[in-house]
Amino acid sequence: MTDQGFSPDQIDTTRPHPARMYDYYLGGQDNYEADRIAGDRLLALTPDVRISARANRDFLARAVRHAAREGIRQFVDIGTGIPTSPNTHEVAHAVDPGARVAYVDNDPIVGVYADAKLLNTANTGFFLADLRDPEAVLEHPTLGQFVDFSRPVALMLVSVLHFITDEEDPAGILRALTGVLAPGSRLLLSHATGDFHPPEMTKAGQAVYKNATAQLTLRPHAAILRCFDGFELEEPGLVQTPLWRPDGPVGQELKGVASYAGVGVKR
Repeated sequence: MTDQGFSPDQIDTTRPHPARMYDYYLGGQDNYEADRIAGDRLLALTPDVRISARANRDFLARAVRHAAREGIRQFVDIGTGIPTSPNTHEVAHAVDPGARVAYVDNDPIVGVYADAKLLNTANTGFFLADLRDPEAVLEHPTLGQFVDFSRPVALMLVSVLHFITDEEDPAGILRALTGVLAPGSRLLLSHATGDFHPPEMTKAGQAVYKNATAQLTLRPHAAILRCFDGFELEEPGLVQTPLWRPDGPVGQELKGVASYAGVGVKR
């Protein structure tokens, strides 16, 4: 089920959009010239961006699988981006076909592809809303059809909070979203960082997103750790994304991935 409050006419192809740039890094086809130009600028600065994007996607799959095996049956994936297999619902349904998944994004093109790729998928829905307006997310009727907040939920903020500037109050957004979660809920989060690159490279990378629909704000480990206030981090804590419960040995090429990831349990 998808929210029908969007139209292809709403898509702005003249400005790069993080969701479409991410699709480009992953080797997808659902992007436009503006996204590819901006993406190539970033790749010229940090060629390992494609590795980082894949590592982030792999973390999503591992974290969703872990939460489902721990008994979570409701997932809210905010900033889902263009559907790319394995999607959250595919991973969750492999554990329990009855798991319910609500996807949320603010880009109409994500809605178009969600409509095509999620159609007739049981227990799965999509709606358009902006993370900067958490009340609109929480009050959306589609969310109410899929999520019962009196029971544990996996709130997913995977590679999205770094597109919220400090002025847009990410701490306040988190308080609003996590405040409705029942004890035992999970927060699945990854966030880009400048901790592993020189400051001049960090600034250049952020500049690539200057004309995009969302700005890039890279944060240090301590700031990202505060996102888990009210949650108990599961082992191994907040670590570089490939190091969160890897399925096998982590190759040397993954050790420079400039993002952190973690899963927390609401107390």
